[in-house]
Amino acid sequence: TAACWFYRKYLGFFSMTNISNEDLGSDDKQNSGVAAVDRALLILASFDIENPSLSLAEISRRTKLYKSTILRLLNSLERHGYIRKSTDGLYSLSIMPLKLARIYQNSFNLKDIIYPILEKISEETGETSSFYILDNESRVVLFRIEPVRSVKVSISEGDVFPVNVGASGKILSAFSKKQIVAKLEPIKENYWASSFGERDPETSSLSVPVLDGSQHLQGALTISGPSERLTNETINSYIPHLMKYGITISKQLGANTMLYEHALKNHS
Repeated sequence: TAACWFYRKYLGFFSMTNISNEDLGSDDKQNSGVAAVDRALLILASFDIENPSLSLAEISRRTKLYKSTILRLLNSLERHGYIRKSTDGLYSLSIMPLKLARIYQNSFNLKDIIYPILEKISEETGETSSFYILDNESRVVLFRIEPVRSVKVSISEGDVFPVNVGASGKILSAFSKKQIVAKLEPIKENYWASSFGERDPETSSLSVPVLDGSQHLQGALTISGPSERLTNETINSYIPHLMKYGITISKQLGANTMLYEHALKNHS
C-alpha cells in the first residue's frame, strides 16, 4: 500500500543495488547505472494495491522488459530486501519498502503540508480556509486560515461542530464509513460537497476530501464564507479549484488519486 506508492515516488536509493554492467548488455554500458535504476523502478512500480503479487510473465507484460533482464534485476532487489519470491513462484514487495515508507512518513508534519495550501486558498478566494478531521460524531477544526477582510467566517482551531451538517461534515461522513446513506453517495462519487446555511444560516461552504497512501480519509479541505458572497454560482466556480488542491495534498500523502482526478475531469 504505502510501500507500493513509496517505490513509485521516492526511489533514488536504488543506486545502491550494485547492478553491474554485465546485467544490462553492451548497448547500455555508458549509462548502466541510470538504466538499471530506471528498469528497477519499472519493476517495482508494476506492483499495486490490487495486485500485490505478480508472476514473472505479468511483470514482463506490465514493464515491457525482457524476462531475462527482469530476473537479473529481481535477484538483485531480492538480495537487498526489496523483493521476495514466494513458494508458488510469485513475486511481491518485501520488508524494506515498509521501512523506507515509515522513514518518509516520519520526515514530514501534516501541518507543514496543509498550512501553505490553506494560505493559498484563502489568498486566492478571500474566504476562510480550514482543514477538518473526524472525532467520533463530531468534526474538529484542525487548521484554519482567515482572510484579511472585515466580513468573514471566524472559526478557531480546536472548534468542534456536529458532523451531520456542513460541507466538511458531509465529506467526513461520506469518506470515513464503509456503508453510507443514499444522500452521501453522490458526494463520494463527485469528491466534493457544499452547504448553504446548514450550521449557520448566514454561512456557505465547500469541502473536498484529503486521502492518504492507504486511501483512508485524513480530513476535509474546506472554504467557508458569508452566503452573500459564497453563492451557488461562486461555489460552483470554486469546485475545480479546491479539488485540485485536495488532489495535490492527497498525492503528497501518497494517495492514488486516479478516481479523484476522474471526478475533477467530469466536473470540468
